[in-house]
Amino acid sequence: MPFSAPLRLCAFVALAVWHAAALAGAQQYEPLAASVRAALHSAVADRASPRLVFATPDEAYQWLDEMSIRLARLVPDQQTRLDLLTTVQYEAKRAGLDPQLVLGVMDVESRFRKYAVSRAGARGYMQVMPFWADLIGTREHNLFNLRTNLRYGCIILRHYLDIERGDTTRALARYNGSLGRRNGYPEKVLRAWQAHWAWPAAGVRQAARQTTYYAGESN
Repeated sequence: MPFSAPLRLCAFVALAVWHAAALAGAQQYEPLAASVRAALHSAVADRASPRLVFATPDEAYQWLDEMSIRLARLVPDQQTRLDLLTTVQYEAKRAGLDPQLVLGVMDVESRFRKYAVSRAGARGYMQVMPFWADLIGTREHNLFNLRTNLRYGCIILRHYLDIERGDTTRALARYNGSLGRRNGYPEKVLRAWQAHWAWPAAGVRQAARQTTYYAGESN
């Protein structure tokens, strides 16, 4: 059911308590040029509060309501969904990504399990490898933290898209650590994106010039 306005404006995180092994792969360590490393470090260091940013409040509420309905089967707690979706939309747009693609990545990588850990050691919603904290962040960064995990994941995916000059399939393969191998990962993400998380383009393309209408701190 759609949320009431007061509930939409409440985005305090509720901790997920289950641990599960993720089926996804892991990003591969690659040396970065000093300038790239500095830019990525700056990107993950910014701690601005996440918020939904759409052209109008109605568009923001429609997106949040619809995505929450779709996510309910995987994340039953309503407040957790609110906080998760708000952070996904904010961090994706901040990195220049389509939030629906990021939801597709999370669906395949972790099935939206906060404490998911892959066999390779990738962590959290977006299955970020720990070496990234040393490479572009700090060792104090907790990759199970909602906003930290999504910030790293979105920045890393943006980095791979830049390397691959916008080729989504190759960027996704890099993200999964499967570039050059036929494991079907990019296709799984693209199918999840289109089958479960597609959203009318008009409400998404305007985000680059949006005003804040919804704000909430993440855990």
